[in-house]
Amino acid sequence: MSKIFKIILFFGGFFFLFTACEKISATNTHKDSLNHLEAAITPDVKMVLIKGAEYQPFYGEDSSFVEVQDFLLDERPVTNAEFLDFVKKNPKWKRSNVKAAFADETYLKDWQDDETLPKDANPDAAVTFVSWFAAKAYAKSAGKRLPTLDEWEFVAMADEESANARNKPTYSSHLINLYNEKNREKHPVKISKPNYWGAYNMFDLVWEWTDDFNSIMTTSDSRTAEFDDKGLFCAAGATSTTDVLNYASYMRYAFRSSLKANYTVGNLGFRCAKDVTK
Repeated sequence: MSKIFKIILFFGGFFFLFTACEKISATNTHKDSLNHLEAAITPDVKMVLIKGAEYQPFYGEDSSFVEVQDFLLDERPVTNAEFLDFVKKNPKWKRSNVKAAFADETYLKDWQDDETLPKDANPDAAVTFVSWFAAKAYAKSAGKRLPTLDEWEFVAMADEESANARNKPTYSSHLINLYNEKNREKHPVKISKPNYWGAYNMFDLVWEWTDDFNSIMTTSDSRTAEFDDKGLFCAAGATSTTDVLNYASYMRYAFRSSLKANYTVGNLGFRCAKDVTK
């Protein structure tokens, strides 16, 4: 009986070790599938230098400022043609190959097939129906990264004449009008004028992924003046805002609150950023 028990323990331990190794292997495969890219890409897009400074974020409970360092930002969103080149060189990001963990069922849903853009789509329009994982992979393949939320919002403060236009009476209302324009994502990039930094299409084409889109933890409704964790979710507009009249910013944060990293949306794209080499 003792000998049988030892045999059971031996094979049971072996099975446990084998199962554990399988789980570790699966975890590593999951990480490798995200971190490893088959080929680099070289999109022909100008990057503009953003001179960092302190700025007051839209969200937060007080008037604390955030320091944004100098960085480079693509002057426009990534286009259909550029993302097509990316998936051709990196087949695991084709629609038929992408893993469900990295993109939901609407990933590139408007494309005719793995390597054919949507009918009547402008190759120079911003790509949409891409997940955060796919955007991250594209940026890494290009030797870049996604901008942080603070970097994106810092650039978004600008209009055509000034780096911070948030105090102008028409700033928020103008952006809301742009957000309400139907089928704006179908227009080609760089048709409108650039802002103070030389960045095009911050508002008039698509919403854009940021690297830490889910970094703001707030309650779903701050009007009750009560706090508990039942309605806690990521990237909401704010528990309290520093500018209650800036409804355009609230719309962006509220939109981000609805996202998960594998979601894809018909008017959600991205652009890339890069650290300044010193």
